[in-house]
Amino acid sequence: MKKIVCTFCVVISSVGLFAQNGRGIPEAEVKDLKGSSFNTKNLSNEGKPMVINFWATWCTPCKKELNNIAEVYDEWQEETGVKIVAVSIDDTRNMSKVAPYVNSKSWEYEVYLDPNGDFKRALNVNNVPHTFLINGKGEIVWQHNSYSEGDEHELYELIKKLSKGETIE
Repeated sequence: MKKIVCTFCVVISSVGLFAQNGRGIPEAEVKDLKGSSFNTKNLSNEGKPMVINFWATWCTPCKKELNNIAEVYDEWQEETGVKIVAVSIDDTRNMSKVAPYVNSKSWEYEVYLDPNGDFKRALNVNNVPHTFLINGKGEIVWQHNSYSEGDEHELYELIKKLSKGETIE
């Protein structure tokens, strides 16, 4: 019986992860780097693909991923029109480190702060980096947790498919 319950829990949690695909971006209040509130329901990219990446200043793989993407972001935008949105989950004690880090790296992404974790919870993000790919209709079509060198190439291939109107399976 214990084994059945454990299996059921794993299946239910997996369904929760994949059930997000195809749904829209949830509504949550975040802050921009100047401290102004922003509702995530207003995130859009005029019918083009968008990437939402959850990260933190204390997360080395997060910074590596976003720095690697920053190196090719202009090319990605030119070819696909993609927009990258980086959402820091740094808490109130560490969020003052976000803007200096972003500025030192010259990221051209939209960057938001989620110090209370409302947006993170709305998307069931448990650890970072966690990347979501959004299609032109504003639907989550793919997500990936963690980062290994080169993962950005797979992401870009998926972005190109979306920009051509193809679906992701």
